[in-house]
Amino acid sequence: MFPLRDTIPSRRKPYVMWAIIITNIAVFIYELLLSDGELLLLIYNHGLVPARYTKGHILLYNRFLIQYNRLDLSPFVTSTFLHGGWTHLLGNMWTLFIFGDNVEDMLGHFRFLIYYILWGVGAGFLQFLLSPTSQVPVIGASGAIAGVMGAYLYFFPMSRILTFIPVLFLPFIVEIPAFIFLLVWFFIQFFNGTFAIIGANFSGVAWWAHVGGFIAGLYMARFYSKKHFGYR
Repeated sequence: MFPLRDTIPSRRKPYVMWAIIITNIAVFIYELLLSDGELLLLIYNHGLVPARYTKGHILLYNRFLIQYNRLDLSPFVTSTFLHGGWTHLLGNMWTLFIFGDNVEDMLGHFRFLIYYILWGVGAGFLQFLLSPTSQVPVIGASGAIAGVMGAYLYFFPMSRILTFIPVLFLPFIVEIPAFIFLLVWFFIQFFNGTFAIIGANFSGVAWWAHVGGFIAGLYMARFYSKKHFGYR
């Protein structure tokens, strides 16, 4: 399933969403300008490497010896602005474009920025808890964007998502209620994450970061609604 657009127009310009998209693109262009060695160091220093907090302050990656400060928690944030390729980047930014404007509309610009960062941190934290000794860097905005999707589910469950579904090489484009699209997406992440834990999945995708971000987004949207709008 690939989302093409939703049916809820935003009431104001999503300045923060666009700033996040532009920042991610700028960081990726910077990555492209680095040599292979420089890029590797960037990813391992600023990506989220769980082992840096559990296995010691000096770790060896290929031919690089990297010394870590265990108290440096910045990778929980900086990792969300790094991407591993054009497909990784564009897929994430397109999903943020589809869902982010409406969530920013509900939360306001400043609160959306703070929540986005917190969703990224929450996503990374769950991934860390479930693979604390992993030396593979977790990078990408998908955990934070999963938080946006969780909040969208709470705010706009009856919106409809125009969705591209390839079936036997035939393109089907259908409108799917947002709550169905997002719950199906969530359970795909959950089951893939479960299979990854038992060793049945080797895709390298941080499935639990997606799960953690989505749950954080859903919960924080619910809390915000209760406090500010008296919903539910």
